[in-house]
Amino acid sequence: MSGIPELSPAEFRARWPAPDAGSATILLDVREPEELAVAAVAGVVHIPMGEIPARLAELDRDRTIVCMCHGGVRSLRVAEFLAANGYKHVFNLTGGIDAWSQQIDPAIPRY
Repeated sequence: MSGIPELSPAEFRARWPAPDAGSATILLDVREPEELAVAAVAGVVHIPMGEIPARLAELDRDRTIVCMCHGGVRSLRVAEFLAANGYKHVFNLTGGIDAWSQQIDPAIPRY
């Protein structure tokens, strides 16, 4: 068990109704650019999983970061990496963008 708290898309929206880059919370999409081209949530910060170590400085350690991928596996690994590198307010979005499409915005394509 990772110790990273999980949030469903519905729980995320209840806490932070409108994700945007200027809020106190970052919705971090760690999918590849090709995936983002198929389905995306407005207002996210996009850094592919493989680029996270080199781009840590782009993520504010004082903000809450909710990591998202397609189904929740890659984002959990990124959340664990962030926590191991001193980020204290890190969550994983359970079910990723696939769950987001089903629970929040059915206009977002599923793949």
